[in-house]
Amino acid sequence: MHAFTWQRAVLKVGSSLIAPNGSNVACSAQYLLAIATFMTAALAQGKEIILVSSGSVAAGRNAMLLNHPPSIAEKQAMAAIGQTKMMQNWARFFDQPCAQVLLTMDDLHDRQRYVNIQNTLRELLRHHAIPIVNENDTVAINELKVGDNDNLAAYTALVAQADTCIICSDIDGLYDADPRQHPNAQLIPYVSVITPEIEAMAGGVGSSVGTGGMQTKIEAAQRCTASGIQTLIVNGQDAEVFTALGEGQCKGTLFAAQESNHTAKVEWLRHTLKSRGQVQIDEGAAQALIHQGASLLPRGLIGVNGEFSTGDAVDILHQDRIIGKGIVLFSSQEIYAIKGCHSDDITTRLGYLPASVVVHRDNLIIY
Repeated sequence: MHAFTWQRAVLKVGSSLIAPNGSNVACSAQYLLAIATFMTAALAQGKEIILVSSGSVAAGRNAMLLNHPPSIAEKQAMAAIGQTKMMQNWARFFDQPCAQVLLTMDDLHDRQRYVNIQNTLRELLRHHAIPIVNENDTVAINELKVGDNDNLAAYTALVAQADTCIICSDIDGLYDADPRQHPNAQLIPYVSVITPEIEAMAGGVGSSVGTGGMQTKIEAAQRCTASGIQTLIVNGQDAEVFTALGEGQCKGTLFAAQESNHTAKVEWLRHTLKSRGQVQIDEGAAQALIHQGASLLPRGLIGVNGEFSTGDAVDILHQDRIIGKGIVLFSSQEIYAIKGCHSDDITTRLGYLPASVVVHRDNLIIY
């Protein structure tokens, strides 16, 4: 076991812990008591915990008796019913208030909403409430979904500026092979850097209830550790895991945090905002962006890939290599019309002037 310290943690609990028997049980306390005991002790020590909990769909499944696979609308209805049950299931373990926070990927993409989420979480923690985060499955569609609660936990850790992300799984941590298929597989207790070899050890979906396998847990760990957030993968079905966590020991796999000097906005651009297209730039523009900290001007544009709107994030390509990402002040159609022109000629090309730069340096990161 590896020792670790923390002050503000995001703790992710999956469907296999909320509803361990799949669709047969809506919400169970079988594995949650040990988790809640750990949380209560940590909170009493002045630490802060944000809970990312699955289980709303599973909790609402029994309320809708279907003899066919549920449609998207039916799943959303299950989530609407199950969200209150899931919250009630957690609230019974704690004396302090529990606060429901429902998110979609669209909330995380929008900078203003992102900051509002950050402020809300800060106030909840300041008032000793337990934020319980879940994806807003009642309204989310595929384009707006994070897709799994492992990565939702990572995004939550980023927006909450946590120092630790604890991901509860139904196995002990990261192994060098799938322990379900290889009895001699060895647990990896500590990962200093997530290499391609570490990524290759991640398997597919492991639970019949949840959507996140080890692959999504490694993705979450990558997002967190790159931003200076240590990440733990532990077995949520093992009560001794939480006894160890309470003693500052990781009985699982600990992924070390990497040094990060980036601002919160840079971290949002890098890890949260999804690129909607690409712009290609010439050598002069590449040198200006990389070495001079300049904004991206239309004169340096030589191509555009995909369709996107003003305010979307795009990858910036030079010689077919992504060198950065930024928020564009023009649509893809507008960029196609002004590429290569001087900023003074934008009005002539478009008939109006949305902005004098394509991507402002304040909304730009270089890799």
